[in-house]
Amino acid sequence: MKIISYNVNGIRAAMTKGLVEWLSAANPDVFCVQETKALEEQVETSAFEALGYEHHWHSAEKKGYSGVAIFSKIKPNHVQIGTGIDYIDREGRVIRLDFDQVSVISLYLPSGTNIDRLDFKMQFCEDFKSYIRELKISHPNLVICGDYNICHEAIDIHDPIRNAKVSGFLPIEREWIDGFMKDCEMIDSFRYFVKEPHHYSWWTYRANARANNKGWRIDYNMVSRTLEDKMVRAAILPEAKHSDHCPILIELDL
Repeated sequence: MKIISYNVNGIRAAMTKGLVEWLSAANPDVFCVQETKALEEQVETSAFEALGYEHHWHSAEKKGYSGVAIFSKIKPNHVQIGTGIDYIDREGRVIRLDFDQVSVISLYLPSGTNIDRLDFKMQFCEDFKSYIRELKISHPNLVICGDYNICHEAIDIHDPIRNAKVSGFLPIEREWIDGFMKDCEMIDSFRYFVKEPHHYSWWTYRANARANNKGWRIDYNMVSRTLEDKMVRAAILPEAKHSDHCPILIELDL
């Protein structure tokens, strides 16, 4: 199973930049999207259907904000919209598809751009971790794809010194990733295969950051430890330029 995750920063805008054509060439079995910024009925979904994808959406109540979706060439056994946690689900941040041997989640974790949103983000993080711990009792084989809005280690950010007090690289956020991976028994699939620095998945639009590869790795395909021997490869795909993020890939041999 080839899974790609991509924060598209507005799916309609990304489609005008060639997203559908790129998806046709990349040809994942499952395509997880974050920050759709649209309702399903606002999107020309027939373009994805023509490629063989069925699609499932969880949009925010606030128009033009947040939102996640999953496109799949494999028919899921079950589709779960949201977490059942009201304040999380109003922002359209979690959707899950259950297949025979694995469940795939598209996650868009909040950013902590100011103190109120940082508090919201950390509350979300803790409640999401509790949700996953409970979910793993019935669904042990998870792939949690998405934009976590956190760089885990210094290797994951171009300037760890200057960004030490910036949300996305705060000690409290980095510690949460540690705890999430430990308590939920999840593997950072990219770091499992790739140990070298200078691999990023997001670049600010300012100061020519992407051309100079001054980025952050904030997008992850987290994989349950129960699937460790099923992981074939993981990659970041920076040549795709429909967003300020780029896609990330995990392949499983199921």
